[in-house]
Amino acid sequence: MTEKSSNASRIGIYPGTFDPVTQGHMDIIRRATRIVDKLIVGVAVNAGKGPMFGVDERCALVEEALKAAGGDVAACTIVKPFGTLLMRFAEENGSSTIIRGLRAVSDFEYEFQMAGMNARLAPKVETVFLMASDKQQFVSSRFVKEIARLGGDVTEFVPANVLKRLHEKLAEEKE
Repeated sequence: MTEKSSNASRIGIYPGTFDPVTQGHMDIIRRATRIVDKLIVGVAVNAGKGPMFGVDERCALVEEALKAAGGDVAACTIVKPFGTLLMRFAEENGSSTIIRGLRAVSDFEYEFQMAGMNARLAPKVETVFLMASDKQQFVSSRFVKEIARLGGDVTEFVPANVLKRLHEKLAEEKE
């Protein structure tokens, strides 16, 4: 882990399903590492969402993408699965910050409500919103999976390791 100029270590959590991790997620991760000393990418079990990839595979895909990113991103970021209340996960990991990405105004209302509820559950944990970069505003895991299933090219939307595994997974589904 690369130490930033602070005596106290600021631990942030970037939670999500990451099914699969996209370039938009990676952009938020890169930028989040600038504002915390240690970033935990919390991969939610979220069986209710019916993910394409299991939680262990999603964790592995994020870890591989982080290694490929290198530098401070890889050095100060770890990946952990979680199936508990986010605020409990934050407290268990000593996090004082939740990082959330916003793509559009439509994301804001849900995220605003969630941040308010989380603040009531854990008042010492702050939620920080990072706006998606202009290149990533419309990228979502759901769209990536849908485009890939219909034979579209998602190369620019996901890290190389994810593209490879996504194609393999879709081939397995056809068998």
